[in-house]
Amino acid sequence: MMLTIAVSKGRIYEDSLPLLKAAGIVPLDDPKTSRKLILRTTHDKVRLVIIRATDVPTFVEYGAADLGIAGKDVLLEHGAEGLYEPLDLGIARCRMMTAGYVDAPPLGRRIRVATKYVKTAKRYFASLGIQAEIIKLYGAMELAPLVGLADCIVDLVETGNTLKANGLEPKELICEISSRLVVNKASMKINHHIIQPLIDQFETTLKR
Repeated sequence: MMLTIAVSKGRIYEDSLPLLKAAGIVPLDDPKTSRKLILRTTHDKVRLVIIRATDVPTFVEYGAADLGIAGKDVLLEHGAEGLYEPLDLGIARCRMMTAGYVDAPPLGRRIRVATKYVKTAKRYFASLGIQAEIIKLYGAMELAPLVGLADCIVDLVETGNTLKANGLEPKELICEISSRLVVNKASMKINHHIIQPLIDQFETTLKR
């Protein structure tokens, strides 16, 4: 039986390599230089699939991958009720925040918000009793307040430097973000004897 772990290129992939290596999982190809989307590993029962970050929970939920490594931001937006989430891996840390002009007045009860996290933003502002019109953008969120498209944005913040360079600042914390290990529920039952030792190994490595 071959297990498939879904992971995205970039920071999450790089940060997950030490954890995977501790479990005996080292990819035999480098996604930076290889066009392969399925990577064999040094673990004879595990392969990696390299996909978009937003697709990881979908692949795992529908059983195309047995396990996945995904940011909590992606899981919140996806709605991960169909997934088992056994571990916070503590990697690729950042914060999901609202942001707007420096010294801007408090938001009113009816606002426009630019973000790619549509569902999460709707839930957050609804919890505050604010009627928010959500405008979905895929990038350059900082532009939205500058050109009058939105009153504020919801985005991930690591250093805040990009916000500062554009005259904006982080405002309210929505949630802390890190990458999580997710598992397909059916796979967990059927392949428990293989998956649980991997989870245990990841957990042991995180405690070191």
